[in-house]
Amino acid sequence: MLTYITRRVLYSIPVIFVASFLLFAFVRATFDPTAHLRASRTAAEAIKSERKRLNLDKPTVVQYSDWLKKFVRGDWGTSERTHERVFAMIRRSLWVTTQLIFWGVLVSALLAIAMGVYSAVRQYSALDYTLTGLSFVALAMPPFWFGLIAIQFLSADLKNVFHLQEPLFYSIGLHKPGVTGLNVDYLRHLALPVMTLTVQIVAGWGRYQRAAMLDVMSADYVRTARAKGVPRRRVIFKHALRNALIPLVTVMALDIGVLFGGLIITETIFSIPGMGRLFFDSLLRGDATVLVSWTVVTALFIVLFNLLADVAYGWLDPRIRFS
Repeated sequence: MLTYITRRVLYSIPVIFVASFLLFAFVRATFDPTAHLRASRTAAEAIKSERKRLNLDKPTVVQYSDWLKKFVRGDWGTSERTHERVFAMIRRSLWVTTQLIFWGVLVSALLAIAMGVYSAVRQYSALDYTLTGLSFVALAMPPFWFGLIAIQFLSADLKNVFHLQEPLFYSIGLHKPGVTGLNVDYLRHLALPVMTLTVQIVAGWGRYQRAAMLDVMSADYVRTARAKGVPRRRVIFKHALRNALIPLVTVMALDIGVLFGGLIITETIFSIPGMGRLFFDSLLRGDATVLVSWTVVTALFIVLFNLLADVAYGWLDPRIRFS
């Protein structure tokens, strides 16, 4: 297993370098940190001096080399928008986004696997048809619309119906001002963003799990286990479910890696200062220094979770390690 993991890690290193260079080049070609100086009709000498300070007068390869050396040391530059260290901005935003992803993925995985297994085992039952129909509705529902509806009905209307002094579920941030930690206030702030995040994820993952489970349930080794008199529960959860999780692991790894780039819609609707909100604000202001680091960090998470998916394959199906 260690050899398998080492091989996968070595495969990932050149991917990271190529991806980081391409992202750096694309951002530098798209955003000019000195554009605001030209817009304000700053003297040409001042613009030239600023470009030299930012190393923009050098070839892209040289710029990338200088940036990479500082990046690995934790020097990610200073935001042109807030004049704050980019490393501190991304670390703070990443922690907020990580909280949303953790709870969202946990809820989504549990619900999706349960729905997929039940729908496959009880195929064409009334509940299977119901879950399938609800999945299509959820997939067709725009997240921003669901988030706004959730705020209206589960926050504003619920407060008015029960004549509450404050809403049962909050719709701004993850805590009240001055409140921190894992407590009731945190859960009341977390409920609506997690619902908005998971509505489409549960539907998509549940459909994948159902399809994979149906394929496995018709496999020869499952039929053989049944013929030998192995209890139905053991056939489903020990023999079928483990192999049926492999396709879902692929989808989950890709989706989770992308989520670390930021939940732009969810974080914007609920005013949560995560990676998505940071990207949106930086994009509007053309903050190239933040955008470069943001894109590279996002790419690192995507590569990381693809690596974790490969490792999970080896655990779920030992034959993959030797392929």
